[in-house]
Amino acid sequence: MLRLIIGVAAGYVLGSKAGRARYEQISSATRAVAGSPVTRKLVLVGRQRLSDRLSTQQKLEPMEPLDERTTILVPHDQLRRGAR
Repeated sequence: MLRLIIGVAAGYVLGSKAGRARYEQISSATRAVAGSPVTRKLVLVGRQRLSDRLSTQQKLEPMEPLDERTTILVPHDQLRRGAR
């Protein structure tokens, strides 16, 4: 608990010495990076990749439809690529 109090106090002192102008400069740069479309795309792609790796469900791929309302799904690892 003492370390936390010392850390907060040190951050406050150092932050106050840097001044409001420096705080605004850092804050605007952070908002610009966070609001960037490139950053958003990278975050979405990273989240999707992480989700895919952590998923316990088997990936299913559609096979030939039986009729216009029914499609068969098989696990990705059991898909026969050459059978089509």
